[in-house]
Amino acid sequence: MFSTYTTPIFCALERRALKIRCALFGLLFLTFSSVINAAAVRPTVTLTEVVQRSLSQNPSLKVFPYRYDALQGQAEIARLKPAYELGFDAENIGGTGNFSGVDNGELTIALSSVIEMGDKRAARQGVVSYARSVLDANRQVESLALLGEVTRRYVDVLAAQEQLVLAGEATELANESLRIVKKRAAAGATPEAEVRRAQAAAEQAKLAFLAEQQRFAYLKMALAALWGSTAPDFDKVEGNLFQFGDDVAFDILFAKVEKNPAIEIFAAQSRLRDAEVRLAQTQSSADISWSVGVRRMQETADTALVVDFSMPLFSGKRNSGAVTTALAEKNQVFAQREVMLLDLHTQLFRAFHNRKQAIVAVRTLGSNIIPALEQALTETQAAYQRGRYGYLDYVSARQELLSARRTQIEAAAAALTFGAEIEQLTAQPLAMKPYDEDNTFSGSQQ
Repeated sequence: MFSTYTTPIFCALERRALKIRCALFGLLFLTFSSVINAAAVRPTVTLTEVVQRSLSQNPSLKVFPYRYDALQGQAEIARLKPAYELGFDAENIGGTGNFSGVDNGELTIALSSVIEMGDKRAARQGVVSYARSVLDANRQVESLALLGEVTRRYVDVLAAQEQLVLAGEATELANESLRIVKKRAAAGATPEAEVRRAQAAAEQAKLAFLAEQQRFAYLKMALAALWGSTAPDFDKVEGNLFQFGDDVAFDILFAKVEKNPAIEIFAAQSRLRDAEVRLAQTQSSADISWSVGVRRMQETADTALVVDFSMPLFSGKRNSGAVTTALAEKNQVFAQREVMLLDLHTQLFRAFHNRKQAIVAVRTLGSNIIPALEQALTETQAAYQRGRYGYLDYVSARQELLSARRTQIEAAAAALTFGAEIEQLTAQPLAMKPYDEDNTFSGSQQ
């Protein structure tokens, strides 16, 4: 047997190795955690990704599978034939005298049902079938409305990104102005009051930047809510705010409006109303009730066959009100379609011309106004440093440039938003190719 002996040096080395292993484990854990967090929050998302996630996960569309299940249940009920009934009848029992007890009783057992006339079963099935077509159209309308809302919120986030960049540049410009004012004040060319005003302007620019940050965070959350998320898992959205797609003539766009699911739904409703009219008309055909059974006379121990037929009289006259109601509801659909088409024409006209005006504003600001204001700010700043202009002239030139750039961003966002409204009304993209970030939210500024 050998005895073991651990030297102090060996113990120190072992403790050191343990510390190294712990440190490596901690470093590995931190690296793994950072990878997990990086994977959880993506840097950017595209419009296509946002649309796909919203269509597959939006809570408002999750009710339709249950509605289809409900229609499936109605279809199963509509296919059923009239039920059979088994009846038992006892007469002349439990009385007085000769009819006490059951010796003189008459016992009958019978099978009964109804013969439906007028093809009622096929009419019921037709109503359920066309109700499914209406549900399909409603789902298309809901999906199209969701697509429009997704695009609008995506544009809001895209515009907020530009406003945040502009707010950052405004902060830098205010700090640069403060530096210039301080330099002039140190040289005795500017009163100390202008330094205070420049300091206040720099602080206000910081507050505006923080406000834009909060607005950007809220708009991202509002976009993520469309696919059922309570927190955005992205930092930014991809796209060019100043690309608007192809222009299409108004008459061509309005011709597409008639194929909008909001209009097509009236065709589905009209077919449903036709089916309801047919169902109401079948009720005018009286059903025949029948019964077949066997009766036993206890007194003589004899049996006999019992047959019974019956049908209501004047069913057509009594059902005329239901037919009139069904026809009136069918005619209402045509009137509602005309009202909807006129309303869509008004909406399209407003969106079409507002989009054109917004695009003109963006291009005019970008080609004429903003370059002139940038040049004016450069010249005003140089003149202010030489003492030729006052502080108010310098601040006014800066604010005019920032206001013009802010207006350009708002006009570009309005142009894209109105474009999204047009696409929702026409149910087709403005561009010739599929509507995605490659044609509407990308490209160079025009």
